[in-house]
Amino acid sequence: MSFSIDPDPLRFRGPGGQLTIDPADVLTQQLAMLITGECSDRPVAEVAARFGYSRQRYYQLLAAFRKGGAQALQPKPTGPKSDHRRTPEVIRRVISQRFLDPDCSSEVITQKLVQKNFPISQRSVERIIADFGLQKKTLRT
Repeated sequence: MSFSIDPDPLRFRGPGGQLTIDPADVLTQQLAMLITGECSDRPVAEVAARFGYSRQRYYQLLAAFRKGGAQALQPKPTGPKSDHRRTPEVIRRVISQRFLDPDCSSEVITQKLVQKNFPISQRSVERIIADFGLQKKTLRT
């Protein structure tokens, strides 16, 4: 019985036929790489390279798979996990400043917060103002 996995495009082949996998299916791609790496006699670096991964990433995925199964291979959202700049204290200060001086611009609020050792960008201040509906009202003519 002969069974093989071809990486480009990902295709499982066996005596009964073949199954082609969508290139956008990252989970199946990674699982196929791990099956090939662990069940064949090829070097891990070669297998990982054939699937577009480094040897180090292969072992990271293998450890995740051993710990949590295929679920652990699911892609996770990237980026910060929390609003580390827009802390509750910073939000309170922006709102407070906006109520004390409604004509104060987001640039001035940002400068005041930075002077008080709150590292925040003008864009973050603008987002806080927008989230709480504290924008200045414009007059229509």
